[in-house]
Amino acid sequence: MLIIKNLQISVQDKEIVKGIDLTIKSGEVHAIMGPNGAGKTTLAMGMMGQPQFKVQSSKFKVNGEDMLNKLPEERARAGLFVSFQSPVEITGVSFLSFLRTAYKALYSQEKVPLSEFKQRVKNALATVFLPEEFMHRSLNEGFSGGEKKRAEIAQLLVLRPKFAILDEIDSGLDVDSLKIVAKAIKEVVTKYRLGIFLITHYQRILHYLRPNYVHVLMDGKIKKSGGISLVRLIEKEGYAAI
Repeated sequence: MLIIKNLQISVQDKEIVKGIDLTIKSGEVHAIMGPNGAGKTTLAMGMMGQPQFKVQSSKFKVNGEDMLNKLPEERARAGLFVSFQSPVEITGVSFLSFLRTAYKALYSQEKVPLSEFKQRVKNALATVFLPEEFMHRSLNEGFSGGEKKRAEIAQLLVLRPKFAILDEIDSGLDVDSLKIVAKAIKEVVTKYRLGIFLITHYQRILHYLRPNYVHVLMDGKIKKSGGISLVRLIEKEGYAAI
């Protein structure tokens, strides 16, 4: 279970996230929506412990383990994962090497033969309909926007975190890629009981994912929570309805 209480995040002494309470159970999908500048990406980066974000909270725990004073890599080992709005390109580091290094850092006690690990990566790429050759290409270099987002989900499938923060994973996706990504997310939620915290501007991915809860973030606070009916309200009337 991921629990945050009165989460506040500041950037350069300006408070962006102004006190959020949220509980995500294993196997649940929570979507967070909101207009530009509401604090959605700040929330994601703050939860992962990026150093430029100053975080205060009365409680921030993952399966009972306190996250507040942990470095980003320690939060990752505790089970947190984040996908980025704009995944960075890393020349000279193959997708396979990147994942192999990340996996060893997360699961240092596991000894997975390279041949078996390669097969896991192949399977993950196949799930998101990316060719096997992507395994040997430099991370995200020359990938289209949609390919980068699908590659992020492939990473999720291989690394198997407990909770994933997906920051606009649907942006830039065409209809076919959107369906592929949504199906893969549903698969990992079902198979591994992964908890998902999905940040999005758009309603269309939520019609495929059918989240357990939808939260509307405005001016750094969750103004309203509900189900898919809340998505329909926003779709029809915009955030003015909130």
